[in-house]
Amino acid sequence: MPIPQRQLGASIRTALHIADRDAIAAFVLDESTVFAPNNPFARTSVGAQRQVWTGYQREFYFSNIASLGLACLMNALCARPDDEAIVQEILQADGCRAYVYHPGDGCQIVGAVLHAKGTGALPVIKPLPRGGRRGRGQRSALQLDLFAVG
Repeated sequence: MPIPQRQLGASIRTALHIADRDAIAAFVLDESTVFAPNNPFARTSVGAQRQVWTGYQREFYFSNIASLGLACLMNALCARPDDEAIVQEILQADGCRAYVYHPGDGCQIVGAVLHAKGTGALPVIKPLPRGGRRGRGQRSALQLDLFAVG
């Protein structure tokens, strides 16, 4: 059963080891983003993906393909055993594609990459609202004056 997009986006946002997690999560959660119809290697291994992304890293550099999260994904893949099984999710929209890797639960994100197709640009991503308490009232405008006499 596929992992819901909403869960993937939320899990990416909590993956502190991904520097561009907010931008990648916003892309995944955008209403125009959909799962790619073909994902031939949904079940894969860390070693296989490290080899694939080492090639993509060079290709992106020499072809000036814009990407986010690639260095973080490479670091995460290098820190794990080659034979570790992972699941690949591919999402796409408007000339961009995101690859998200997790151990199968969709909760613990190994890494994620967002890249443009060809020499196109990455989408302009609206920041996601931060979680936290809702309905905060305005804070008091009064301030203690430490220099007041009297």
